[in-house]
Amino acid sequence: MATTAVPTGSELLELDTAEKDAATKSSGGYSAENITVLEGLAAVRKRPAMYIGSTSEQGLHHLVYEVVDNSVDEALAGYATRIDVTIHVDNSITVTDDGRGIPVDDKTINGKTMPAVQVVLTMLHAGGKFDASNYKVSGGLHGVGVSCVNALSEEFDVEVWRDGNAWTQEYSKGDPLGKLQKVGTTKRRGTKVHFLPDKSIFTVTEFNYDTLAQRLRELAFLNKGLEIHLTDERTTDTKTGESKRQEFKYVGGIAEFIKHLNKGKQVLHDKPIYMEAERDGVAMEIALQYNDSYSETIFTFANNINTVDGGTHLQGFRASLTRTINWAGQQMGLFKDVKENLSGDDVREGLVAVVSVKLSQPQFEGQTKGKLNSDIAGTVQAFVNERLGAFLEQTPSVAKKIINKAIDAARAREAARKARDLTRRKGALDGGGLPGKLADCSEKQPERCELYLVEGESAGGTAKQGRDRKFQAILPLKGKILNVEKARYDKMLGHEEIRAMITALGCGIGKDDFDATKLRYGKLILMTDADVDGSHIRTLLLTFFFRHMTELIKRGHVYIAQPPLYRIKKGKFEQYIKDDREYVSVMVKRASDGMVIHYGDGGAKLEGSTLTKFMGQLKDYLEFFEKVEKRLRNEEVTREFAEMFAHEGKEPAKRADFETPAKLEALRAKLVAMTKEYQFKHVGDVELDEEHRTYSVNFTDAQGATRTIDWPLASAPESRQLLGKHALIREQLEGPFLIEYAGKAAKAEAAEEAEEATQEEGAAETVKARKTGRAGQDPVEKKTAREVFEYVIEQGRKEYQVQRYKGLGEMTAEQLWETTMDPERRTLLQVKLEDIAACEEIFTTLMGEDVESRRKFIEENALDVKNLDI
Repeated sequence: MATTAVPTGSELLELDTAEKDAATKSSGGYSAENITVLEGLAAVRKRPAMYIGSTSEQGLHHLVYEVVDNSVDEALAGYATRIDVTIHVDNSITVTDDGRGIPVDDKTINGKTMPAVQVVLTMLHAGGKFDASNYKVSGGLHGVGVSCVNALSEEFDVEVWRDGNAWTQEYSKGDPLGKLQKVGTTKRRGTKVHFLPDKSIFTVTEFNYDTLAQRLRELAFLNKGLEIHLTDERTTDTKTGESKRQEFKYVGGIAEFIKHLNKGKQVLHDKPIYMEAERDGVAMEIALQYNDSYSETIFTFANNINTVDGGTHLQGFRASLTRTINWAGQQMGLFKDVKENLSGDDVREGLVAVVSVKLSQPQFEGQTKGKLNSDIAGTVQAFVNERLGAFLEQTPSVAKKIINKAIDAARAREAARKARDLTRRKGALDGGGLPGKLADCSEKQPERCELYLVEGESAGGTAKQGRDRKFQAILPLKGKILNVEKARYDKMLGHEEIRAMITALGCGIGKDDFDATKLRYGKLILMTDADVDGSHIRTLLLTFFFRHMTELIKRGHVYIAQPPLYRIKKGKFEQYIKDDREYVSVMVKRASDGMVIHYGDGGAKLEGSTLTKFMGQLKDYLEFFEKVEKRLRNEEVTREFAEMFAHEGKEPAKRADFETPAKLEALRAKLVAMTKEYQFKHVGDVELDEEHRTYSVNFTDAQGATRTIDWPLASAPESRQLLGKHALIREQLEGPFLIEYAGKAAKAEAAEEAEEATQEEGAAETVKARKTGRAGQDPVEKKTAREVFEYVIEQGRKEYQVQRYKGLGEMTAEQLWETTMDPERRTLLQVKLEDIAACEEIFTTLMGEDVESRRKFIEENALDVKNLDI
């Protein structure tokens, strides 16, 4: 009889494991172990674009909007009246409001107790917007906004003023660094949020002032009486030394928004048409006004959120506008010579409108809320039908102007259609024949192709010689193209240079024919001179794209070429430099070659790569030193402040230094010692701030201004940068400084070269002088690090011929390729629509019919012009 061995328990386990391994292998290594569950804010850090749209510029600014929208919701609920937004020098942001303050009492979630503010900041789908009793209308809906900001910030600090107490807590990348602390008592009320976006997450970390200004301006328009302040500490006024700032407050609401958008334009009726009501739970506010231009501008908002992709509220408004104006025209007998009803495009020519709706629990597409999906089109349409119809009946003079403009638009549309058809028959717009002066490229894939729109036939010829024919096409433009801001559609199509551009681009023009997907080139590069005419031509081209091919700008196809600003030359060596910042860096590097700097009393020295590195650090240090010095208005006090409070590592400033009076008492003694030299009028005692439980000291300078040194100053981004950089180079900042060049080696080399050179009288001395150069100079003494830096820059400039370029015509074909057209070395500026309202205003001012507003603009900005070519 045959026997079968029975496997033991361990053998069974081995067999089971082997079978599992075999199964896993056969399924491509995909098993339960490969399933990952992301908890808490880890999902946000892993897939940030899902929550904020992108990790580029759009997503970066969305962080600010999320925090600001929470403060605006407090204003909508009737508790806040002012919001302050500050961009700091390290590109961190502070948002402060005077609302109720985030709750700080404890809340238990899943058996774990923590302060409510920590729940809001660390848990997704946690917030006060789900309960309609607290926020009837709000922009925040999903409870993920501010917690996402926390998750995507390397530094995040919150301070809450509530019920007479001040509370603070710090976070990093979504995790609390400590417990919520009560730091003092206060009479204030509200919340302050400070955050620094995580550089490992975002591809862009520099905030755009204009982008934020556009959003904050919109919010102020949409919320009557709300006061919003925007401050940019990165930019200071050269006259006053104050940071760049703007205040937004509009008592008239969106009616003032319409006036702002129509600023500088010739309007058909003086007052905007304004309507407001609440129906079916939807609060609607609509304002509109017509001007004599040929384009439409409509902004739509839902719960203060700019719905850039429109939605049901826009559909309802457009449908009602077309229907109501057609009805009014028929009632007034104005359509006798019109064959058919006016189209939507006809009634919206010259229209500027703002549509704002506020509703409970709106439905958007995605977290970024670009499009409103709530079913309110019928509500908006009925509302506009009634109110606009009544207005046109009651004010027939305004109605006639609006309807007659729409009729003119219909006639122009028909004329443009005939002009387009005629042009097509001639083969200018159908793509059948490209312009004769276009030097096309051989590549057929649009995303790999570039079209240079070049000022002038001469520069165009140079560009044709210097280009890479495979992927770079050149279209020279003769003279200045038509100003489309002042020209109607049919006249524009008759302009030769514009027709050549439209044909070369291949995407058509006009609402019926334009198709961005048919664009023949991935990059459209405007290449003009850096003089007045070049700037004018560039502006004319940008006006054309902004008014008639906005989609190309939105899709990121339009660029501006950046020829170099400088060329430095020394013998056969030459180098191109793109801007003033790089120019300084190059000069420092050149000057420090062979230089030795002795510092301090001990005779320590800097030379070679160590010196070059130090000069770079010194350059950064001095930049932040100047920013802090503008607060304290005294260089010596700023130096003492840096020396006293600088710490190495991640905490360049420590709160502990201000929680006890010792260091501030030492600093006060130094201030007292400076009183006579700097004529201080008063040096105050070291005092305790009850709200923050930190100490401070102040002094009154010779001009009578009081300057305070405290924790808010030390924790400001510019101070933290200064203190951190001071700690890095603290020893090297000790004077006096002795600057000399390594002379021995240089002189030995010169002697060898002199012996090998011709023995003609004086030749050896010439070679020696050239070779040793600065080595023969006497040592130079400097007292401060700033004097050292300025001396080094001066030395760097000495031996070079510096040429500053003004136009393309100053370059050969080879130079143009090397500096401006070679993808490996060139710099391109991408044209973006950051602030549509500001773009409307600037194009209208500079290119429109209003001469007076243009003259005023030039007078106000003339003194700020740099590098003017005369």
